[in-house]
Amino acid sequence: MNDRLLVALDTPDVAHAYQLMAQVAPHCGGFKVGKTLFYACAAAGSSPLELVRGGFLDLKLHDIPQQVHGAVLALLPLAPRWLSVHATGGPAMIRAAREAADTAGEARPLILAITILTSLTPGDIRRMGFQGGLAFHTLRLAKSALAAGADGVVCSVAHVAELRRKLGDAVLLTPGIRPPGAPDDDHAFTAAPREAVALGADLIVVGRPITGAEDPGEAAKMISEDLTRKEG
Repeated sequence: MNDRLLVALDTPDVAHAYQLMAQVAPHCGGFKVGKTLFYACAAAGSSPLELVRGGFLDLKLHDIPQQVHGAVLALLPLAPRWLSVHATGGPAMIRAAREAADTAGEARPLILAITILTSLTPGDIRRMGFQGGLAFHTLRLAKSALAAGADGVVCSVAHVAELRRKLGDAVLLTPGIRPPGAPDDDHAFTAAPREAVALGADLIVVGRPITGAEDPGEAAKMISEDLTRKEG
């Protein structure tokens, strides 16, 4: 097992999510539960506790500070290890999330701020009215979020090396990780697992290359073993 590897359970089928968990749990450090599975649990009247506990709850909270504060308080009983919010929500929102998380004491989840979504290209950023490139805005948002109380950031592998150099020991989580030969899917920037870790990622998220494999357990095992060999 490699603790850096988080497997994304992005399925609307709750029963299938539990099957995937059983297959890959021996080979990863935890799971990422995003909106798809979390909302599926709500629609099915199923508690997401076993799916979320100790993992990465990636709901990308983004609202006025009061709403985010309340949302984090409501999510604390699920005991996630990491919880995501959008850095573009601003410093007051980040502080509200951190203040709510702090009420859990030593069991509080680490707040990770989403910088720029990995599906966005430089052209997308320009069309959205941002002045400056992806790297500039990623670093700007990361610094702002950390100053407001975030524990780390979620960023593209294209920027993880610069963030590691400039942000010190902040937690860096990198999605869009693909083993060699796997399709990029909807990520504008991807990298192999070992490459992402070598560049400075603390945690990597792998979804479809594992969950869509013929044998998800074996796919997770291969990535985990490859990471462990590199670190050893």
